Amino acid sequence: MAMSPPDERNAAAPALREPANLVSRRAVTYWTVRAAGGWLLLLVGQAAWFWLDDSHRGLRVVTLLVSVLVAAGHLAVMPRWRYRVHRWEVSPLAVYTQSGWLTQERRIAPISRIQTVDSQRDPLEQLFGIANVTVTTASAAGPLHIKGLDDAAAQRLVGELTTVTALSEDDAT
Repeated sequence: MAMSPPDERNAAAPALREPANLVSRRAVTYWTVRAAGGWLLLLVGQAAWFWLDDSHRGLRVVTLLVSVLVAAGHLAVMPRWRYRVHRWEVSPLAVYTQSGWLTQERRIAPISRIQTVDSQRDPLEQLFGIANVTVTTASAAGPLHIKGLDDAAAQRLVGELTTVTALSEDDAT
């Protein structure tokens, strides 16, 4: 199937590519602490089972050791991997995001399609000085999420995108 030559409108269309900016380095520690909480609950439950039940002691020891090894591996690899994958960028034409760690996703939202820009921080994120930015568009795929930004960078990004979209003559639908 032959493609027609690009017209002027398509020539300026943003390409789906790896965004340039990494998230905050503090996101690594945040993701580690957040994941450690879940592992700690599981390990405390297994330790209680170990001490409260005398049957199948060997199986419980093996289960506890496997859980500790899997938790240690997860806590060592996942946050650093996510840090290397999570990226974002804003150009005059679009917002680019890349996220995930096992399943990775790249998204692009043309500036003209942005409807709202929001910033969120839960209490733990506030403690680590990071924030998340959500860019809502007229897309059926849902909003773009940029997680783990330095709080000041997130606030600058929200302000920049709000200003740029307010100047756009399109109606974002």
